[in-house]
Amino acid sequence: MRKIGVLYGGSSQHSRTYKTGEFAKHIHQLLPVQEFAEANLETLDVLLIPSQTHMKLLEANVEKIKDFADSGRIVVTFGPQGFDWLPAHNWEFRPTNFWWWLEKNAKSGLTLPGEKHDLFQRYLSLDDATWHQHGVYWPTAGCETLVATEDGGSVLYIDKVNSGGTWVNTTLDPDYHYGSYFMPATERFLRGFLPWLAEGKI
Repeated sequence: MRKIGVLYGGSSQHSRTYKTGEFAKHIHQLLPVQEFAEANLETLDVLLIPSQTHMKLLEANVEKIKDFADSGRIVVTFGPQGFDWLPAHNWEFRPTNFWWWLEKNAKSGLTLPGEKHDLFQRYLSLDDATWHQHGVYWPTAGCETLVATEDGGSVLYIDKVNSGGTWVNTTLDPDYHYGSYFMPATERFLRGFLPWLAEGKI
């Protein structure tokens, strides 16, 4: 089993998702963002960066996060990142439609190019990854997009080519919504995604 560490901001959403709720059992170590510069990451296999992490504190630790990936390990990022720091991600902001499902003939606009990937064969369905998006990535050649928009923008992708390790980046923000007690799909997403991080084929 891989050991997962979380860059922990201490917000109520982060607390419920990673510290006190049902998903805490998947987390090996909480790493307070204020103390992250001195943190020992040697025992970790995965470093998860939650959505809505304090931008200035995150920015101060970008090189340490990249070094973690370059050591051959896994970095996961949730939600849109507040500044340009992910390797070769080519972020595109798009306005968020929070209420698309109330429209006539509602469609999420999502597709599942990664339907044969282990994550979606054994742990998740597209419905579990469907609530809303905050934008898309346009990753470089060699990256693997698992969830996309209909025009090919990446909502969830795996990058094994732009660093010495593996990046799993998504515009989805399940920890914020689960931690805020709304959006049922996010609970299902975390019930599949976190066990996959710990034991699945990445």
